[in-house]
Amino acid sequence: MNKSEFVDSVAAKAGISKREASEAVDAVLDVIESTLAGGGEVSFTGFGKFSVTHRKARTGRNPATGATIQIAASKAPKFSAGAAFKKAVK
Repeated sequence: MNKSEFVDSVAAKAGISKREASEAVDAVLDVIESTLAGGGEVSFTGFGKFSVTHRKARTGRNPATGATIQIAASKAPKFSAGAAFKKAVK
């Protein structure tokens, strides 16, 4: 399912226009993104938690040349599924 199909499903389920559903989906995604960028986390009980994970700096290899390279520390978004969500998918 892509974003436009998702918006169509939200509009049908909520009984709102596709435009309103698109704005709502965009708003939810923007809030999650800005919260994670600020170092916070977003939890939906039963669904899951969006958080930021910190990756340490490490040494790696360039696959093309085999040369050793230094990989910088970084942050990455992470999603942990909640128990109810896991159960619903099974």
